[in-house]
Amino acid sequence: MRLDSCDIIITAPPAPGWGGQYWILVKLTTDTGLIGWGECYATSVGPDAMRAVIADVFNRHMAGENPENIELMFRRAYSAGFTQRPDPTVMGAFSGLEIACWDILGKDRGRPVWALLGGKMNDRLRAYSYLYPLPHHPLPDFWTSPEMAAESAGDLISRGYTAVKFDPAGPYTIRGGHSPALTDIALSASFCRAIREAVGTKADLLFGTHGQFTADGAIRLAQAIAAYDPLWFEEPVPPDDWAGIAAVQAATTIPVSAGERLTTKAEFAALLQAGVRILQPAVGRVGGIWEGKKIATLAEAAGAQIAPHLYAGPIEWAANIHLATSCPNLLMIETIETAFHNDLIKGAIKVEGGFVRPPDTPGLGIEVDEDLARAHPYTGTALHLEMQEAPCDYAQGNSFAGGAPRE
Repeated sequence: MRLDSCDIIITAPPAPGWGGQYWILVKLTTDTGLIGWGECYATSVGPDAMRAVIADVFNRHMAGENPENIELMFRRAYSAGFTQRPDPTVMGAFSGLEIACWDILGKDRGRPVWALLGGKMNDRLRAYSYLYPLPHHPLPDFWTSPEMAAESAGDLISRGYTAVKFDPAGPYTIRGGHSPALTDIALSASFCRAIREAVGTKADLLFGTHGQFTADGAIRLAQAIAAYDPLWFEEPVPPDDWAGIAAVQAATTIPVSAGERLTTKAEFAALLQAGVRILQPAVGRVGGIWEGKKIATLAEAAGAQIAPHLYAGPIEWAANIHLATSCPNLLMIETIETAFHNDLIKGAIKVEGGFVRPPDTPGLGIEVDEDLARAHPYTGTALHLEMQEAPCDYAQGNSFAGGAPRE
């Protein structure tokens, strides 16, 4: 069996667009007629340029190869052009292609992917979700309203979720880390207070940030929210500030989590060395499922846990689920529940009572609605996610608009 062809579909989830402006789906076909699906997570170049990168990675390193040879194909892509270092664009391209190889291998063997990764360690996966606006919540008011956030949290709890994530801490900008405005600190504390009062001990609070702060600024913010006992303080400083993240973890009792923007075990090893004990790999970026398994093993040896990240479509979610099923050090998985996420995989995997049961069907256990994906082509010019150029506003206040939704 050999990899024969690669097709790339860039689909735009309908408004409000939770999961990003677009999703990059890849479809691999073997010379025996088997089809595998994968997904490449957010990239730093536009969709057309990324389409060319994916095609080049496939043609250069994977075409004609046996899909079993995951390690060999990874080393080719990782070493290409005399690099042998983490490259988020190349690794993002390879990750989606690699996921599709696992889908093929599972289908060829008649087994779910998790069975090829060491078997089923977890038969029920704890899930969490961001707080998204309910139908009656107005935008953009929702993003700065502790009361609406608490109501959204209550809705998730009523559906069985035991952890909720939110990020009221202000903008993430191209300027790197900044000191939070006093208004941002006060709003963050108000969110934590309102949500804690709404959920009591029924759910963990996951305080999300996106690398906004300097280490000193992050420590100041952590001091303001620590009383509400968050389970984690996510990516408080820019992703390559290893010394900063170590300083934050040393200064707060809140566990620091990080990893959604990192790629390969090399960068996650640096996180562990900095004292982070909750790793958040995005399987569509880190190098794929096999690299994700290596990262989980590194974490296990360091007494750390994994919580696979998701801000993309349901194919990456399915890949996360198979990885998570096989790992003894799983904490939880991120989910996004929209009709489009569900319909794109024809409802094959669902959150039920705040948990996900791994599929037992071959491969990733999903059937992709290719016609639906192609019926929603991305025609915009924005990247999957954007960072603002304007600095933190210390006079008028700030608002983080929940992952750049479309209205």
